[in-house]
Amino acid sequence: QAQLTESGGGSVKAGGSLTLSCAGVSGYLYGSLGWFRQAPGSEREGVAALETDGTTKYADSVQGRFTISQDNAKNTVYLQMNSLKPEDTAMYYCAARPSYGGRWYDPSWYDYWGQGTQVTVSS
Repeated sequence: QAQLTESGGGSVKAGGSLTLSCAGVSGYLYGSLGWFRQAPGSEREGVAALETDGTTKYADSVQGRFTISQDNAKNTVYLQMNSLKPEDTAMYYCAARPSYGGRWYDPSWYDYWGQGTQVTVSS
């Protein structure tokens, strides 16, 4: 059973940066690794995904500001977040699934989840 653990959340001002980490991933076990976020009263939404062939996917709202990457030696996936906006405020989750391609942004396609880390961006 996979165990994913996020860290790196916090409070920053608009325009600032944060890097989230998700430990416990192993690239050769998963077809796709993803980052999701959920704000109070909103549905969980896909932010970024990294597939086994190196393909990256991003939501339009974060394209050009966020970068997903992986360190196989550390079994860790990262989400570098720059130029943060108040609307980026949410609980952020990492997730993994054996398959790749398709609806990378759909939470129901993912089998393994971390417990989440809170990101708060003030104006």
